[in-house]
Amino acid sequence: MTKRILDLVGASVVLVVTAPIQLLVAGAVAAKLGRPILFKQERPGLNGQIFLLRKFRTMKTVSLAGGLVTDDERLTRFGRILRSTSMDELPTLWNVMRGDMSVVGPRPLLVRYLSRYSPLENRRHEVRPGITGLAQVSGRNSLSWSRKFELDVEYVDHRSLALDAVIVLRTLKAVALREGVTSEGNAAMPEFEQGLQNASK
Repeated sequence: MTKRILDLVGASVVLVVTAPIQLLVAGAVAAKLGRPILFKQERPGLNGQIFLLRKFRTMKTVSLAGGLVTDDERLTRFGRILRSTSMDELPTLWNVMRGDMSVVGPRPLLVRYLSRYSPLENRRHEVRPGITGLAQVSGRNSLSWSRKFELDVEYVDHRSLALDAVIVLRTLKAVALREGVTSEGNAAMPEFEQGLQNASK
């Protein structure tokens, strides 16, 4: 309950403080990428319950990008700036307000990954997903899937308000220095395949 109260207070404060920035970003997204302004996608949350994640769009639509193209090709320079500064994540604070997410926790991944997790990896859903987490401050997208999942489960096993405070402080530092934003220069992490993490060990 205390964590939930802190989530609500923290998200409320950041939403108010960043409201002018969010309005500017929304206008810039509309001007540079068109509508819709927000990227919305179903993600699994606590106990695998599905919710709708919201972020600012950073990619051109497939039609504007010219058909079958990769995410790297769809990601614009403007989008890269939003991602490197984590400003694309600001609408996710509304997910925290709704109770879908927490400020700190394992990042919510794609729904199609649910059937690919081992029982150990699936433990990441024992807590609410977070805007930031132990994996994000330990390398973010520069980490392998296996290492990410190890850190997610480590967080589940050792979660505390003190650990959350450390992660938030390290997140602010990582955002300021733009550390670990992408994996080897890619727009996103490569697809997670069942058994991939075992093959890399």
